[in-house]
Amino acid sequence: MESYGPRGDAHCHRTLADLEASLAALPPAPREEGRLERIVRRHADGVREELEQARLSVEEGLPGDAWSRRPPRDPEAQLAVMRSDVAALIAGGQPLTVFGDNLFVDLELSADNLPEGTRLAVGEAIVSVTPMPHDGCAKFSQRFGPDALRLVQARATRTRNLRGIYWKVVEPGLARSGDPVRVLSRPASARTRGSA
Repeated sequence: MESYGPRGDAHCHRTLADLEASLAALPPAPREEGRLERIVRRHADGVREELEQARLSVEEGLPGDAWSRRPPRDPEAQLAVMRSDVAALIAGGQPLTVFGDNLFVDLELSADNLPEGTRLAVGEAIVSVTPMPHDGCAKFSQRFGPDALRLVQARATRTRNLRGIYWKVVEPGLARSGDPVRVLSRPASARTRGSA
């Protein structure tokens, strides 16, 4: 039976006011070229393995990850991605592997910067931003507290994608921790809106 990973430490939960203040103090993330900070694979027993590198695949996403074992294998939710500095402030001292995400990046993940259909190079692989919303859930609230869930689901911050986004692999390739993550293209509609 598939385990859904760690439960989190309630002693590390932060208040909404503290989270909002910490979020406001974060420096802006890069918008065009950032960095892949962590790669995490979720094993069937709930153990999270941090990898130095992985060959991202069109068929499997991150090979050996829970996505390929949990039906339905929705390609729109193949790789869960989170901004690493936002994850660190929400985690409150817990390891980032407590999250269920595969990739942690130093890159602006907002809908304004990375709209659906945006293509990015992650090391040698190419990925695309999917339309699937990456919302917090009961497991997220248990791990990081109800105020963390309120922060990522708030109407005022929802388009910032603080909980993260989903990518799918469109061209396979090797990705290493520390590799650049570069925006290759955005949908024409997004470019038109940006120039208006």
